Amino acid sequence: MACVAVTWARPESTYTDKWDNINVDEILESNRLLKGYVDCLLGKGRCTPDGKALKETLPDALEHECVKCTGKQKSGADKVIRHLVNKRPDLWKELAVKYDPDNIYQTRYKDKIDAVKGSA
Repeated sequence: MACVAVTWARPESTYTDKWDNINVDEILESNRLLKGYVDCLLGKGRCTPDGKALKETLPDALEHECVKCTGKQKSGADKVIRHLVNKRPDLWKELAVKYDPDNIYQTRYKDKIDAVKGSA
């Protein structure tokens, strides 16, 4: 969940920066765009090329604390987390069920998640 819309894989030391200039704010402000990305991640809808790459990369980013993320990807992930936790907890919960069914990452990142609550 943490790196929604901003992480994509390549074999080097960081994920590709190919999509670093995606306007994350535009996605978060549009229910249609946001739902499209979430549906892609949940396997409920079609994926754009960047959505598909995100879906493939998200498990690795969660597992390894986004260590391969670029600065823009980390910043975008923080923005997405803040938005989902505070404004779309329904989507946050759906993503958590899919990507963190055993509550491993919710526990690991509890302090970070708690820190963004109430700070939209």
